[in-house]
Amino acid sequence: MARWCAATGWPVHPLAPRQKTPAANCASCKQNRHDPADCPCIPTGGWCHGFHAATTSLDHIDAWWSAQPRFGVGVSCGPADLVVIDVDAHQAQVPDRSRLLPGIAIGPQVTLTGLATGFDTLALLAALRRQPSPAEDEQTLRVRTPSGGLHIWYRNPDPGTRYRSSTGSSPRVALAWQVDVRSDGGYIVAPATRTTAGTYTPLGQARHPAPLPTWLAAELARTGHTPAAGTPDPASVVPGPRRPRRRAPKAAARILEPLLDQVTACEAVPEGAGFTEKLNRAAFTAGGLIQGGHLAETEARMLLLEAAGRARPHQERRNTTIIDSALSAGARRPLHPKGRS
Repeated sequence: MARWCAATGWPVHPLAPRQKTPAANCASCKQNRHDPADCPCIPTGGWCHGFHAATTSLDHIDAWWSAQPRFGVGVSCGPADLVVIDVDAHQAQVPDRSRLLPGIAIGPQVTLTGLATGFDTLALLAALRRQPSPAEDEQTLRVRTPSGGLHIWYRNPDPGTRYRSSTGSSPRVALAWQVDVRSDGGYIVAPATRTTAGTYTPLGQARHPAPLPTWLAAELARTGHTPAAGTPDPASVVPGPRRPRRRAPKAAARILEPLLDQVTACEAVPEGAGFTEKLNRAAFTAGGLIQGGHLAETEARMLLLEAAGRARPHQERRNTTIIDSALSAGARRPLHPKGRS
């Protein structure tokens, strides 16, 4: 699959065996943080820094997958001129209708009964624009994810216009709730890649991306996915000197701080540290504390994103997805710290 992608013109990079995250950096890059553009490993054929090392060089590809045949395949979307609509089907609390489609007011006359996932919000956006849902677009490559979501691959027909990646839960740039965008500054799991959760399976007959529909390009521009020239992509920003970590309010700190410490400690273990489980537990607990009135949601998100960002700085989208889902689940069980605060 890596060779096929490269022959199609899509730069690829290794994913950790049976995972959907990039293969770990070398020991030197783990210990010494630096801008991927200055990394000495990449020009010599190293796979450090995830999608920043993506290439179409068959020599590098053969060397990487010969060294570790169990690597999965990631495709760097920006250099491949790809815009992938990533539709999630996570079990999460549905937000207020004002947050389903950023920038679009959904009046009370619109019935939202049964709306539960990104498939529904994407269909709603398409219906409002009198267009078919991209999830049903049989003319383009569509890939079912192991979690029940869908990757809808499109080709950017105007490479002069760049699109930024985003998450459907982002308060700043989002296309729709539970609908992510993968383009510049992001990568996508290649079709047929196998993980512990399952296989990324192509649907229908199309095996290549169709041009990005005009109406969808307009929606991406409307929702801020076409950054102004000179605006740095968050994924390319190298963390500066560390500041002391924010602290939770006293009433919540005794419960939440040890869980945040466990998340942050995953920084020293790039794989097999149980990062997802630990972040999920911390966010679930924070959701209960929020619902119990002991922690502000804004403060909780900053604490969680800061801890996750230190441990896994180059997977902001995934960190946000885990946090949002666990916060929603935790909010169903209010948590009240015992003892004096």
